[in-house]
Amino acid sequence: MAPKNVHREGCTDVFCCILFILAILGYFAVGILAWSQGDPRKVIYPTDSRGQFCGQAGTPLEKKPLLFYFNILKCASPLTLLEFQCPTTQLCVESCPTKHMTLVNAYLNKGEQEYYKQFCKEGVDFSKMSAPEILKHGLCPSMLMSSKPFTRRCLPALSTMKGGVVVVGNETSFDNGKGGKVNATDFLDASKKSNVVVEARQVAMRIFEDYTVSWYWILIGLVIAMVVSLIFIVLLRYLAGIMIWVMIVMVILVIGYGIFHCAMEYRSLKGEPGSDVTIRDLGLQTDFSVYLQIRQTWLAFMIILSIVEVVVILLLVFLRKRVLIAIALIKEASRAVGHVMSSLFYPLLTFALLALVIAYWAITAVFLSTSNEQVYKVFNTTECEYSRDTCNPEVSHKIANITEISPCLFAFYGGETYYHKYLIVFQFYNVFLFFWCANFVTALGQVTLAGAFASYYWAFKKPDDIPASPICSSLGRALRYHTGSLAFGSLILSLVQVIRVLLEYLDQKLKAAQNRFAKFLLSCLKCCFWCLEKFIKFLNRNAYIMVAIYGKSFCTSARDAFFLLMRNIIRVAVLDKVTDFLLFLGKLLIVGIVGICSFFFFSGRIKAVEQTAPSLNYYWVPILTVVVGSYLIAHGFFSVYAMCVDTLFLCFLEDLERNDGTAERPYFMSQNLLTILKKSNEDQAKTVD
Repeated sequence: MAPKNVHREGCTDVFCCILFILAILGYFAVGILAWSQGDPRKVIYPTDSRGQFCGQAGTPLEKKPLLFYFNILKCASPLTLLEFQCPTTQLCVESCPTKHMTLVNAYLNKGEQEYYKQFCKEGVDFSKMSAPEILKHGLCPSMLMSSKPFTRRCLPALSTMKGGVVVVGNETSFDNGKGGKVNATDFLDASKKSNVVVEARQVAMRIFEDYTVSWYWILIGLVIAMVVSLIFIVLLRYLAGIMIWVMIVMVILVIGYGIFHCAMEYRSLKGEPGSDVTIRDLGLQTDFSVYLQIRQTWLAFMIILSIVEVVVILLLVFLRKRVLIAIALIKEASRAVGHVMSSLFYPLLTFALLALVIAYWAITAVFLSTSNEQVYKVFNTTECEYSRDTCNPEVSHKIANITEISPCLFAFYGGETYYHKYLIVFQFYNVFLFFWCANFVTALGQVTLAGAFASYYWAFKKPDDIPASPICSSLGRALRYHTGSLAFGSLILSLVQVIRVLLEYLDQKLKAAQNRFAKFLLSCLKCCFWCLEKFIKFLNRNAYIMVAIYGKSFCTSARDAFFLLMRNIIRVAVLDKVTDFLLFLGKLLIVGIVGICSFFFFSGRIKAVEQTAPSLNYYWVPILTVVVGSYLIAHGFFSVYAMCVDTLFLCFLEDLERNDGTAERPYFMSQNLLTILKKSNEDQAKTVD
């Protein structure tokens, strides 16, 4: 027989439930602490070394909107520029320097002193102090260089001349003001990535313009994708067999048309000037339409689509016998979805909860990253290092104190409170809880859907024995009894994902290293943990189904699911994956139909609506947005189908093992599946006789 009571419940994994609740409370505490300490304005507006916002209205710095770095070479890391935590003295200025000049030259040339003073600390008097004293107390930068404002900051005006020579203000090297020479290439690390950001910003502005003129057309495209997905689901409900074969043929035809279109574009560019340039020679271009004007791009698209087409056809040829059983399983899933129509709208709740988790994580991360404060230390000029004593820059920057033997200088960003010392721990906790909560939301959706569809399968008389409001009932059971099990499975997956994040971080750190063994070992670890994550996701999904059916703990459910699948490994490897493949083809078909229509519309290829289509910088922006949005919409609908198929498949295996078709142990599967498997129940056999 089937389980005596599908809804037999008892609280599972209580300890993990308590641990998860405490972790959530701690997460709220970290968020409140971060919001009380952080200042997100630091992400947008620059601050000087005394924490004052440049250009803030109603302050003495109102007319000084730009931030100037005394020594930009200390800002080599792009992270310091993005978080504005460059370990050098920073001042708010009216305009960026436009020429190269050293402090010594300005000191000797009285005509340049006033110009140089605007980049020095307040109250510097060249007539009362020597140049070495000014440098000693860190009152002025040792040199100025040609700069340009970017995101309200003065960055070196780097450019490249013919031959690849890097220059700053048409100069390749200059005096650093301390008796040495500085090459323009020395500033490359501090500004190269910032210049990339400049290019990215230009592209971002163009993309933003495209969105402003095409957002309503994008919205229409997404609505069309939703309508097509709903129509597809409804047709599957009544015409599953025909729809599957039509879908297979349509996917082959859509991919075939893609190959044909790429071949035509490749052929039309033959002999065109510049079309034979390779992508490698072209390099990175901000105008992406350039890539569509070279033959190699269309050749690459054609090869990729051809490989996909061949793989799809071969899979269909070799798995043609299993497709019939898969279609029967999809038909049964269609009936289940038809009786539990509210399941189609459950992904909206999952998306909303995930959006809430992502928003909380992002806001908390911003507030944590802007919690650092400027720390000033007394500088020991004898030992050339900072002492342990902090000092007040509001006092030491005054002229009356600049002759002190031990000046007060900016040391670093951070803080010396317990909060600042453990700030990195809070950031790590924020990332870890983000993974845990996101995985928990996903697990909750899987258990809820599995419980609803399991109640359909184990109803002997369908649909009479199906409980009312199966989705709401299943969601209530999951939250009331199985929060601990969901938290347990999510915790295991989150630990693996955090380890993968750490490995990616180490990989970035070791990119410049020459240790090949370390790189090889790291690559092996990344591969192993990627495989481990995929396995845990697969195991968790089936464990949640068993939790929904039997109401047992996570470990027990995972063990039962694993051994049940292992005992039926052939069916799992072939039948279950064939259904996944067919559902993937459905998503591919929807995305392909909407994507091709949007391509012809936004590229102006349809003459009838050529005047209606918006004028765009990059017509691929709305196309890509519609394609990605269509995939997410189709995935949302088909994820319900996939969960239904997986649940019914696991119930199907349980049914075959527990029952034999006798009156005492009848099969619960549909008559269609019984016919395909050449099985029957005794009472049905007698009725036939």
